[in-house]
Amino acid sequence: MEIQEALKIMRALANGVNPQTGEALEANSVCRQAETVKALNRALGALAQLEQRERTRPVNAGRTWTRTEDTQVCEEVRRGIDFHEIAKTHSRTVGSIVARLVKLGKIASLPNKAA
Repeated sequence: MEIQEALKIMRALANGVNPQTGEALEANSVCRQAETVKALNRALGALAQLEQRERTRPVNAGRTWTRTEDTQVCEEVRRGIDFHEIAKTHSRTVGSIVARLVKLGKIASLPNKAA
């Protein structure tokens, strides 16, 4: 199920409406109880955030790296190109560029700080 479809269904339920028919739910429906409406609205907020994150996520985020792309990124780093620019060029996040360079042994990983 796509996020848009889930949002539509959740909004209808939170508003006390049957998402399939558009008719008002019965007054004693579990979806009309205050705690359920609060939970549905909280879930709506989380889904909306997820939708926003997916909408703004770079095209290649999560996709497999190719050898050609590995070579290009390593060359760009060698030439001193800023990581933000490299990420933009490859439609990836800066974090994914750094993680890939660590995996390829081109840069050292940062030690985890203890809390």
